[in-house]
Amino acid sequence: MSIAEQRVIPALRITQYERSKLFYLDQLGFELEWEHRFEPHFPVFMSVARDGMRLYLSEHQGDCQVGGLVHFVVEDVAAWYQEFRQRAVSVTYPPNYDLGFCQMTITDPDGNQLRYMEPTSKGA
Repeated sequence: MSIAEQRVIPALRITQYERSKLFYLDQLGFELEWEHRFEPHFPVFMSVARDGMRLYLSEHQGDCQVGGLVHFVVEDVAAWYQEFRQRAVSVTYPPNYDLGFCQMTITDPDGNQLRYMEPTSKGA
Protein backbone atom coordinates (compact mmCIF):
# COMPACT_ATOMS: atom_id res chain seq x y z
CA MET A 1 0.00 0.00 0.00
CA SER A 2 1.38 3.43 -0.89
CA ILE A 3 1.46 6.39 1.49
CA ALA A 4 -1.41 8.01 -0.46
CA GLU A 5 -3.80 5.10 0.20
CA GLN A 6 -4.91 6.13 3.67
CA ARG A 7 -7.65 3.85 4.95
CA VAL A 8 -7.93 5.11 8.54
CA ILE A 9 -8.62 8.74 9.44
CA PRO A 10 -7.48 9.83 12.89
CA ALA A 11 -9.45 12.48 14.76
CA LEU A 12 -7.80 15.04 17.01
CA ARG A 13 -9.59 17.18 19.56
CA ILE A 14 -9.23 20.93 19.16
CA THR A 15 -10.50 23.57 21.57
CA GLN A 16 -10.33 26.80 19.56
CA TYR A 17 -11.53 26.59 15.97
CA GLU A 18 -9.82 29.71 14.56
CA ARG A 19 -6.48 28.99 16.24
CA SER A 20 -6.42 25.39 15.04
CA LYS A 21 -7.58 26.28 11.53
CA LEU A 22 -4.74 28.81 11.18
CA PHE A 23 -2.22 26.32 12.54
CA TYR A 24 -3.17 23.40 10.30
CA LEU A 25 -3.85 25.39 7.13
CA ASP A 26 -1.45 28.34 7.24
CA GLN A 27 1.44 26.85 9.18
CA LEU A 28 1.37 23.15 8.31
CA GLY A 29 0.05 23.53 4.75
CA PHE A 30 -3.04 21.34 5.04
CA GLU A 31 -6.08 22.15 2.90
CA LEU A 32 -9.58 22.38 4.33
CA GLU A 33 -11.78 19.71 2.74
CA TRP A 34 -14.99 20.47 4.60
CA GLU A 35 -16.48 21.72 7.87
CA HIS A 36 -19.69 20.71 9.62
CA ARG A 37 -21.68 22.32 12.44
CA PHE A 38 -25.12 21.19 13.54
CA GLU A 39 -26.09 24.84 14.13
CA PRO A 40 -24.24 28.16 13.85
CA HIS A 41 -21.96 28.67 16.85
CA PHE A 42 -21.98 24.92 17.65
CA PRO A 43 -18.67 22.99 17.79
CA VAL A 44 -17.04 22.28 14.45
CA PHE A 45 -16.03 18.94 12.94
CA MET A 46 -13.72 19.36 9.93
CA SER A 47 -11.49 17.46 7.57
CA VAL A 48 -8.04 18.67 6.56
CA ALA A 49 -5.66 16.95 4.14
CA ARG A 50 -2.19 17.25 2.72
CA ASP A 51 -0.27 14.99 0.34
CA GLY A 52 -2.81 12.18 0.64
CA MET A 53 -2.87 12.36 4.46
CA ARG A 54 -6.16 13.29 6.11
CA LEU A 55 -7.11 14.28 9.65
CA TYR A 56 -10.40 15.06 11.28
CA LEU A 57 -10.33 17.93 13.76
CA SER A 58 -13.17 18.10 16.25
CA GLU A 59 -14.31 20.59 18.87
CA HIS A 60 -16.85 18.05 20.14
CA GLN A 61 -15.88 17.03 23.68
CA GLY A 62 -17.26 13.51 23.29
CA ASP A 63 -15.21 12.61 20.20
CA CYS A 64 -11.78 12.36 21.83
CA GLN A 65 -9.49 14.05 24.32
CA VAL A 66 -6.77 16.59 23.62
CA GLY A 67 -3.23 15.29 23.65
CA GLY A 68 -3.43 12.73 20.85
CA LEU A 69 -0.53 11.43 18.77
CA VAL A 70 -0.61 10.84 15.02
CA HIS A 71 2.22 9.40 12.92
CA PHE A 72 2.65 10.62 9.33
CA VAL A 73 4.83 8.45 7.09
CA VAL A 74 6.66 10.75 4.66
CA GLU A 75 9.48 10.21 2.19
CA ASP A 76 11.86 12.92 3.48
CA VAL A 77 11.61 14.21 7.05
CA ALA A 78 14.45 16.68 6.44
CA ALA A 79 12.50 18.36 3.61
CA TRP A 80 9.38 18.67 5.81
CA TYR A 81 11.55 20.06 8.62
CA GLN A 82 12.98 22.74 6.32
CA GLU A 83 9.52 23.68 5.06
CA PHE A 84 8.16 23.96 8.59
CA ARG A 85 11.12 26.10 9.66
CA GLN A 86 10.42 28.42 6.70
CA ARG A 87 6.79 28.63 7.83
CA ALA A 88 7.96 29.48 11.38
CA VAL A 89 6.47 26.29 12.85
CA SER A 90 7.90 25.42 16.24
CA VAL A 91 9.26 21.87 16.07
CA THR A 92 9.03 20.08 19.42
CA TYR A 93 11.63 17.42 18.54
CA PRO A 94 13.79 18.09 15.46
CA PRO A 95 14.76 15.26 13.10
CA ASN A 96 16.49 12.46 14.96
CA TYR A 97 17.16 8.72 14.77
CA ASP A 98 16.30 7.90 18.39
CA LEU A 99 14.03 5.02 17.38
CA GLY A 100 16.22 3.76 14.52
CA PHE A 101 14.53 5.76 11.79
CA CYS A 102 14.33 9.46 11.02
CA GLN A 103 11.49 11.24 12.81
CA MET A 104 10.47 14.66 14.12
CA THR A 105 7.55 15.84 16.22
CA ILE A 106 5.41 18.97 16.13
CA THR A 107 2.89 19.83 18.84
CA ASP A 108 -0.30 21.66 17.87
CA PRO A 109 -1.82 24.45 19.99
CA ASP A 110 -3.93 21.92 21.94
CA GLY A 111 -1.05 19.58 22.79
CA ASN A 112 -1.70 16.98 20.07
CA GLN A 113 1.54 15.57 18.71
CA LEU A 114 2.17 15.18 15.00
CA ARG A 115 5.10 12.84 14.37
CA TYR A 116 6.61 12.78 10.89
CA MET A 117 8.69 9.71 10.13
CA GLU A 118 10.42 8.10 7.18
CA PRO A 119 9.33 4.57 6.23
CA THR A 120 12.91 3.25 6.38
CA SER A 121 16.17 4.31 7.90
CA LYS A 122 18.56 6.31 5.70
CA GLY A 123 21.53 6.24 7.96
CA ALA A 124 20.80 5.36 11.52
